[in-house]
Amino acid sequence: MLRRGYNWILQFAGRPSAPWVLAAVSFAESSFFPLPPDPLFIAMLVDNKKAYLRLATMCTVTSVVGGFLGYYIGYALYETFGEWIIQTYGLEAAFEKLRGDFNQWGFWVIALKGLTPIPYKIVTIASGVSKLDMLTFVSASCIARGFRFFSLGALLYHFGEDIRMQLDKNLGLITALMFGALIFGFVIIKYWSTVTAFFSSLF
Repeated sequence: MLRRGYNWILQFAGRPSAPWVLAAVSFAESSFFPLPPDPLFIAMLVDNKKAYLRLATMCTVTSVVGGFLGYYIGYALYETFGEWIIQTYGLEAAFEKLRGDFNQWGFWVIALKGLTPIPYKIVTIASGVSKLDMLTFVSASCIARGFRFFSLGALLYHFGEDIRMQLDKNLGLITALMFGALIFGFVIIKYWSTVTAFFSSLF
């Protein structure tokens, strides 16, 4: 199902509606939608690398605004809609551990996890449940999401032609790698308690 979702999103890359679809996916991914905007973002920049500042800004803004919805779901709707989202992804145990981390490391939890393949919606919902300070939430979200999209955009701007050639030759492989990164993010958050316990034992 996720793979079909990727293919469905990518079909918009060359269409006039692509920026609107990109904004919608970036917004929704921060609160409930399972797929990130990166594949469409990359495909659009490969076609027009000069648009990277505009598209990176749009992704950052819509992702942070979408994060407010995720925060609200955790803050006011967790027992209904929020809990359903967490259960749908099978992340109940990891989510409880993540909530505990917010009490001590709220800013860094958002900033670091926002840069990784870990689903950002889990972070925003947990922020709301934990009633994290809004200024902390917004500032960390802007840093994390801005760095992610602008760094990716800069890479595509400077190496766009080489990337275009690789995409043309290995589109199936690259799509599979993106899909694998998404699954890897879900696995990390699902077993977050085990991961943190392991690293705690090292120090």
